[in-house]
Amino acid sequence: MTGNNQTMILEFLLLGLPIPSEYHLLFYALFLAMYLTTILGNLLIIVFVRLDSHLHMPMYLFLSNLSFSDLCFSSVTMPKLLQNMQSQVPSISYAGCLTQLYFFMVFGDMESFLLVVMAYDRYVAICFPLHYTTIMSTKVCASLLLLLWMLTTSHALLHTLLIARLSFCEKNVILHFFCDISALLKLSCSDTYVNELMIYILGGLIIIIPFLLIVMSYVRIFFSILKFPSIQDIYKVLSTCGSHLSVVTLFYGTIFGIYLCPSGNNSTVKEIAMAMMYTVVTPMLNPFIYSLRNRDMKRALIRVICTKKISL
Repeated sequence: MTGNNQTMILEFLLLGLPIPSEYHLLFYALFLAMYLTTILGNLLIIVFVRLDSHLHMPMYLFLSNLSFSDLCFSSVTMPKLLQNMQSQVPSISYAGCLTQLYFFMVFGDMESFLLVVMAYDRYVAICFPLHYTTIMSTKVCASLLLLLWMLTTSHALLHTLLIARLSFCEKNVILHFFCDISALLKLSCSDTYVNELMIYILGGLIIIIPFLLIVMSYVRIFFSILKFPSIQDIYKVLSTCGSHLSVVTLFYGTIFGIYLCPSGNNSTVKEIAMAMMYTVVTPMLNPFIYSLRNRDMKRALIRVICTKKISL
């Protein structure tokens, strides 16, 4: 397409939630309640880990970072979605779209990497308990977190810059509720071969490899606990891994559901539904999973409440 036929796109229209007008208020209240629950639940996890000295260990350091990532991940899309649901024109500026895309990828990647590190932490704690404090020292944990942030910000920046180099002509309607990279590529009138190639290459590294590392960690854990002398010890070990396994299943199950399940004629509807799962539902459920299935978190809650009562 020649330059004369191109127009400068200043904003996009986000039309990803075709909600009937009679249910508009109901869905708005539902999404608002889910977002506020996400904020409150993840903030409580961060506060409990910060205040309770019994939780100052690598497992809960990574958990607090996961809660921060979930909180930010949901905040990238939900406020704009709620704003657009109250607006006659559900729009987002070009710069705002690229910014949303960048932070969406940063915190989405961060969650995937943190789940790997948490699986490795459980592997070391169960298979090498005597060397746990040496292997998972404060310096090692800080270095791991720094490395994760460097990887996620670099990966997100690469894709954002690749999108920024594209031209967008007349079409500016995104059939999604946020600036998804695949939806933006469909609107571009430029050659998107490089973008798609990098998505396939780096997408596999960001999703497939972390998932395989988690599976490998739990395979090693499984064979290790078979050597335990009593059923009670096995149950105790499995209970410490239950919360993490639940979160992994919820996160990767949703992502794989997008790419592995047949789309049919309603691929856009399926993608939007799945995106709602991993951007809204999963960050909301993670604090409940860790709170309800983790005895240390329950005890921390009791200790913090009791301490506050005594101080009052």
